[in-house]
Amino acid sequence: MLRYETAGESHGETLVALLTGLPAGVPISLEKINRELWRRQQGYGRGGRMKIETDRAHIVSGVRHSKTIGSPIAVLLENKDWKNWTEALPVEDAEGSADSAKPVTRPRPGHADLAGCIKYNFPEARYILERASARETTSRVAMGAICKLLLEQFGIKVLSHAVAVGSAHLGRDASWEEIEALCERDEILLNCVDHEVEQRMKDEVDVAYKTKDTRGGIFEVVAHGLPVGLGSHITYDSRLDGRLAQAIMSIQALKAVEIGSGTVTSVSPGKDAQDTIHYNKVEHEFYRGSNKAGGLEGGITNGQDLVIRGYIKPISTLRQPLESVDLRTREVATGAYERSDVAVVPAAGVIGEAMTAFVLAQAFLEKFGGDSLDETRRNYDGYQQQVRQF
Repeated sequence: MLRYETAGESHGETLVALLTGLPAGVPISLEKINRELWRRQQGYGRGGRMKIETDRAHIVSGVRHSKTIGSPIAVLLENKDWKNWTEALPVEDAEGSADSAKPVTRPRPGHADLAGCIKYNFPEARYILERASARETTSRVAMGAICKLLLEQFGIKVLSHAVAVGSAHLGRDASWEEIEALCERDEILLNCVDHEVEQRMKDEVDVAYKTKDTRGGIFEVVAHGLPVGLGSHITYDSRLDGRLAQAIMSIQALKAVEIGSGTVTSVSPGKDAQDTIHYNKVEHEFYRGSNKAGGLEGGITNGQDLVIRGYIKPISTLRQPLESVDLRTREVATGAYERSDVAVVPAAGVIGEAMTAFVLAQAFLEKFGGDSLDETRRNYDGYQQQVRQF
């Protein structure tokens, strides 16, 4: 079973990603992992934290001579901002350390602050926001980058692009070639395949800057090169669509998930909502006339591109805070403000890639198994031969 855990706080000393269950022999490239971490930090509208941190993976176990060895992979990610928080968030209590604390007593509407304080019986929200912060997703992106390296061995790629920022919307499907070219760029504005739409997205962010507001949007993750047969219709928790939806929804500020053309087909006549099935007698293979299902039917991959969209609400930390209540006095107050982003759709897309890559890698290993990459490949090749002979 492939599984992962993350640990660490937003302003703690380090973030940690622990990935268990990869077969031995998977080639690991720190350059590719660091590229994913860099992509997560890009995008017009990011906050000041991105100017402090230069995220780079430090693998301390599970990889030797650039290949996995079958044991758990532990990745450390340094928080450079830790030096400014060592007195405020010490591991061991000491006399006078409370004087250096930075309490958050005015919970921010839309955050985990108030619910977390009540749940854990904390008098203020510092410990809640430290873990609830999207800084945690740095660990997920490192983990997902390693899962991508496994999938790449079998010709599977997972990428994303921005569909909407605020009211600026792409309004058309993007081809795989467009998305692939976009993600190879070394300069990222808002990660949209259409230059004119991207400029309108930038205008949306500019307005948010001027009005001390924030903007949400939609990202789309596409997995290309998937085989038929990952996931299952047998049990509710093995259906791949449900697993992917949970993974995407676990990203901070995500409020909705769509697979394929779900929002359109849900209000379409049945005859217009399905993908017709055809057979190529020359290539001896089935194919479909469209991809409204987003590459999944009955919780199983059908060989088409997997297409999943994440809908992210505007960031809750506002430079012009909304009404709240002070936890100490119970009097009316404005929500606390801490350094934050204005728009994060491109970064959310990269995180969505990581979560999608993990779920797909997990389903891939469930189907093909193997303690080593060679064994997994033999199993995969045998299955592909079965598919060709079907």
